[in-house]
Amino acid sequence: MARLWIFGTDVNTDLIVPGRHAPYMNSNADLRRVPFIELRPEFAEQVAPGDVLAAGPNFGCGSSREYAALALRLCDLGAIVAPSFASIFFRNAVNLGIPLVEADLRQLPDGTEVTLDLDAGRLTAADEVLQLPAQGPFVRDVCNAGGLVNYVRQHGHLPGEVVTTANAATTPETTPTTEAPA
Repeated sequence: MARLWIFGTDVNTDLIVPGRHAPYMNSNADLRRVPFIELRPEFAEQVAPGDVLAAGPNFGCGSSREYAALALRLCDLGAIVAPSFASIFFRNAVNLGIPLVEADLRQLPDGTEVTLDLDAGRLTAADEVLQLPAQGPFVRDVCNAGGLVNYVRQHGHLPGEVVTTANAATTPETTPTTEAPA
């Protein structure tokens, strides 16, 4: 069964992965071992695939370091749940395929065993069933594909992009430009 990890408000990217653990300082393979290394050193060792990270508002604030989201992706979380996310973190997480849900679960105790059903928008903790808001179709589709790059590889276009016969045949090599010849 999945475990709930509770964090506070304004959890910034430096708390998720301190700069001294950046991939350009260490290998990408080491990134899985450092999320919250200073805030909750046990997290990286004990987090299991499917666990749910819950935090207060403004999760992922601070710098635009994509490797903070990547470190959490490597933990294979079931979702990150917070009342709000910093916009750049939100984009980075969705691009990497991390399911994000805007809700507040901090009323539940840290370590609670939970069952998460993103498709039904439901989190079950003990005998309590909490209804979660649905993810938007763009976020849901990208996360189900495992990230934005995987989505484009699978579908040949971005989610929501209207694909017509004319633009389906257009490639970067054949796209006309509006620049005047030199």
